[in-house]
Amino acid sequence: MQKINRRQAMIAMGAFAALAGCGSGDETGDETGGKKSGEALSANRDGAMADYAVGTPFKAAAPLTFTILYNNHPFYPLQKDWLFWSELTKRTNVTLQPNVVPLSDYENKRSLIIGAGDAPMIIPKTYPGQEVPFVASGAVLPVSDYIDLMPNFKDKIAKWNLQPDLDTLRQSDGRFYLLPGLHEDYWVEYTLEVRADVLEKLGLETPQTWDDVHAMLKAMKEEYPDSYPYSDRWSVPIPGGAMLNQVFGLGCGARGGWGFTTGLTWDPAAGKWAYTGAMPQYKQMLQFIHTLVQEKLLDPESFTQTDDQAIQKLASGKSFVISGNAQTLVNEYRPPLKKANPKARLVKIPVPIGPLGPIKADSNDTRLENGIMISAKAKDSKNFVAMMQFIDWLWYSDEGQVFAKWGVDGVTYTRDASGFHLPKDVDFVGLNPGAPKHLQKDFGFSNGVFAYGGSTELLQSTFSEEEIEWQKGMNARKALPPKPPAPLNDEEREQAALWQTPLKDHATQNSLEFILGKRDFSEWDAYVQELEAKSMSAYVNLANSAYERYKKEHG
Repeated sequence: MQKINRRQAMIAMGAFAALAGCGSGDETGDETGGKKSGEALSANRDGAMADYAVGTPFKAAAPLTFTILYNNHPFYPLQKDWLFWSELTKRTNVTLQPNVVPLSDYENKRSLIIGAGDAPMIIPKTYPGQEVPFVASGAVLPVSDYIDLMPNFKDKIAKWNLQPDLDTLRQSDGRFYLLPGLHEDYWVEYTLEVRADVLEKLGLETPQTWDDVHAMLKAMKEEYPDSYPYSDRWSVPIPGGAMLNQVFGLGCGARGGWGFTTGLTWDPAAGKWAYTGAMPQYKQMLQFIHTLVQEKLLDPESFTQTDDQAIQKLASGKSFVISGNAQTLVNEYRPPLKKANPKARLVKIPVPIGPLGPIKADSNDTRLENGIMISAKAKDSKNFVAMMQFIDWLWYSDEGQVFAKWGVDGVTYTRDASGFHLPKDVDFVGLNPGAPKHLQKDFGFSNGVFAYGGSTELLQSTFSEEEIEWQKGMNARKALPPKPPAPLNDEEREQAALWQTPLKDHATQNSLEFILGKRDFSEWDAYVQELEAKSMSAYVNLANSAYERYKKEHG
């Protein structure tokens, strides 16, 4: 489905996402699940199905209620009368009891609730790495011990060869503590969105590379000297959120913004982990963006302004380029732009090709999506097995994924040989613009709490033809393999936490100074020494020692 507001999750991608890997015992990643799901759980099977399997619809043997942490999105705030809730209970005999938390404060409230021991049983909207801070305390379940209870999850791991991706979640004890959303293929989402009518007026082709983007912006500036052709968003609270992550960071192999996370990047050429903020590739990206600012092609307010301010500049014709994805293009950019200038046309361009060449990758460089933590106390519930079956059906079965995304056949969608179709009076991502009802707002389907991951066919079932063509172009590019595992133990993780934040804060602050010209690149070596004084090498050595230890122990 459309990933709902992924920027919120990327802000807190996790304390040690890049270091969470460890090895697995078999293709399911489950070394102890058989024992755990056998006699040891004989007291936890109330309501469970005895014959639950791949392709079997889940229905609890008795009415059950499970608590869930609910990320409340302002675009489609929770409604108690959504068809989603009643139909889910009708199909599964399960009622969900949501603990509602605003999207804007979800990560913080989730931490507080878990820390206080008040977490609901099911904790979704957790991105790979965000589970790590809760592992040492034992607050969340080592879900890898229980995936024998989840046949659909195991089936997709095997069918889509996702074991290397899944292994990136493993901690130093060999387990993983997050049930991630699973994608059949990489899904590239963020890029630049550009005024196509302006390109045509200037006689320009769609830009493909960093140099093409530079040339395009220079031509726009020459035609509109009073403008900043490129004025960006997603810089609060992380400056350059999408720009430094996927728009340009992907192309050089050193992600900033949302992608900076731990500050550690696997350098395949060196065969080692490196500190992102000191890498030559990162410097190269900062230099390119500084050039855009210096030549007044990129609005310097891009790193401080609100999203609304950036969108207003685009709509009013003060800028012509902005970061975005398919959903922002349809829901946030085109409507105000059309109102202000009916002749304006905004399109997604391919992610600009940088020094690494034409590559594709998701925002976290795997095919894993945000997923689910399970409260550790859930394993003591008499309904634990039924809960794991329910989760497996809703989030990982083909039937459950179609339900969460599209709803009820004949009511919110129909399906034929050409795909899924909305009723004429229901809209979603601009498929029926102007329709009086909305799939998310009025029915609760395609909700980011429940609908993510799945086959490429299902993912693209809500895409416009325009977006499908864009995805085809991106999927033709080469994929990079998942990063190698380098799991830290609890003691190492505590030590790394002492180094990580001061390093990240210094790198973020100085990245902006370099970009905006407040610090000259002749001082780059001095800046690297400043990072060194904040224990950069010790931090990197910790990661590389963990990597070498893993290689020695697991081959």
